[in-house]
Amino acid sequence: MTGLVLRGAVAVLVLVGSAVSAADKAAPVRDVPVGGMIAATIDGKPVTLRADPGAPGLVLLTTATAETLALKTGALMLGYSVGGQGAMQATTVRPMRFGATQVKRRIGFPSRKKGETNPRWIARAYADVGDGSIGPGSLPEPVVRFALRTPHAGERTVALPMVDGGGLFGRLSGEFAQIVIAGQAVRVRFDPYHPRTTVTANAATLIAEAQGGTFSGASAPVEIAFGISRPVRTMTLAKPLAIGPLAVATLGVRTGDVGSAASIPEADAAAPDPDEIVVTAKGKRDPKRDRLTLGADVLDRCSSIVFDQRAKQVRLTCG
Repeated sequence: MTGLVLRGAVAVLVLVGSAVSAADKAAPVRDVPVGGMIAATIDGKPVTLRADPGAPGLVLLTTATAETLALKTGALMLGYSVGGQGAMQATTVRPMRFGATQVKRRIGFPSRKKGETNPRWIARAYADVGDGSIGPGSLPEPVVRFALRTPHAGERTVALPMVDGGGLFGRLSGEFAQIVIAGQAVRVRFDPYHPRTTVTANAATLIAEAQGGTFSGASAPVEIAFGISRPVRTMTLAKPLAIGPLAVATLGVRTGDVGSAASIPEADAAAPDPDEIVVTAKGKRDPKRDRLTLGADVLDRCSSIVFDQRAKQVRLTCG
């Protein structure tokens, strides 16, 4: 995902975007099993949600589940933007139970705002799995451990700083790790339920300059989130990019999303003429919009991801 656009009352959002309340009394750690499926209730009715480390910071239900629960739209509509395509969500705050823990959470479900005429903003489910998806920030426990596979000998654990999407409403974008490339911060999203690692254009340009990246092959559509696919090209790095215990040598570049990747050279390009003058235009980069999303092609090397709200850390255990 590349951004969050507010489509409703700001005052309402400020109230619901606060930290987990004192009423959210819970065990300190939640262990999420491989595959992510967990049980909960909404309005006392049982639901099965997929806990997703890459999901936004609210509970996102499928259309069918929202209809079964007869949820009513509240005062706030949200629009998530993925490469210029919008996913509209009606929202409401409802009581939820996770085991013995009772909390209230903001819940989103696909719905188009009444009177909306922009074809960009349509109702889209985040993922049609179970009854919906939930990110680590919406679970009541301050520490959430996602199991990805059976631990292997020789793994190591590295802690990275944990941040949200930035700005006043950043928690609704989700939870990220943060790395520094050539002195600039880049947010890292974890998406074990999509096969390919991708990066937005401005961040790809930064990585290419730092790690010796080159393009090869044609672009192909790759699903990012909310069922939205974007054109992606393969970039190979001369120097693999270190992300905690991981070394990433190839990744997919979302060439038209959040900036431009036009300055990344082709792998088979001729060497530049030393007498040729090359001018490269660079727009102002907003690092809060950059996203490096690690997919299953990289995360298959990891046995767990831990989101620790108290320590403000994401801990990766990988081999």
